[in-house]
Amino acid sequence: MRVLVTGGAGYIGSVAVDSLLADGHEVAVFDNLYMGHKVAVNEQAAFVEGDLANKSEVDALMKEFRPDSIMHFAAYSLVGESVENPFKYLGDNVSNGLNLLQSAVEHGVERFILSSTANLFDDPETIPISESERLVPGSPYGESKYFIERILHWMHRTKGLRYAALRYFNAAGCSEVRGEDHDPETHLIPLILQVALGQREKIMMFGDDYDTPDGTCVRDYIHVEDLAQAHVLALNALTDHEVLHYNLGNGNGFSVKEVVETVREVTGHPVPAEVAPRREGDPGVLIADSTRIREELGWDPKYPDLKSIIESAWKWHSAHPHGYGDSAT
Repeated sequence: MRVLVTGGAGYIGSVAVDSLLADGHEVAVFDNLYMGHKVAVNEQAAFVEGDLANKSEVDALMKEFRPDSIMHFAAYSLVGESVENPFKYLGDNVSNGLNLLQSAVEHGVERFILSSTANLFDDPETIPISESERLVPGSPYGESKYFIERILHWMHRTKGLRYAALRYFNAAGCSEVRGEDHDPETHLIPLILQVALGQREKIMMFGDDYDTPDGTCVRDYIHVEDLAQAHVLALNALTDHEVLHYNLGNGNGFSVKEVVETVREVTGHPVPAEVAPRREGDPGVLIADSTRIREELGWDPKYPDLKSIIESAWKWHSAHPHGYGDSAT
């Protein structure tokens, strides 16, 4: 297939590009490099720097590359920022997604894979969280993803667009050649690794009064390569299916304190940690039930445990202590 990957220079998108190429697809990456890195894009993929806010740029790429499928990763994705600046998320994320979807329909794209989020489940009635759980977005960021899912529903109903919405939990870990390099960094594991590398004095744990065994938030960490593989499986499955919704996680929850302790074990470095006030929009527990994608598509994560995920991240960050500024590969 000819696959257009928006946000393909970013953390998850760049690994998905590698997986698509390994599966034999032709790939073009469209990225404004707001949070991505051009050196993170596989040289076998075409790269176009551009912005989804400019529909004429999107249309030009559609005409030139003629994709039959799209993987949409590009979005503002910081929960805390979305609470502070909701218009940026409820506005830009949604309008940019509309530009992309309108252009996709106009140019005959047949399949669409959405990078969605576990932030759709702010108040789950059942843990682990299955696809049948009610959708209650936990922030303007989660709401923006929900809007795009609803737009996809109507594009399928009215235009026949086949789509998959992949709601993943906490992306983590690194591949051999692709890592996590955000500015600013907000994800827990790379922040703790910065402490181990001596780049940060301590790690702040936001809240220790949640209704969890040790009082800190519990999350389901899923390796970035396993996420990428799920995207490829879903893309191929849309040949025989019209609409797919999957929750992606390992099904195991680990608290912030457990993550800190595992980093200490893996790195051999002391990691000072302090408690800070809760962040707005952070639910206490988020754990996925990924039974459906395992049974329907045969998805089998290669990194089912927290230690192996952190080991992969430590290996990459140790070799690239300043992220992609250290190396082009």
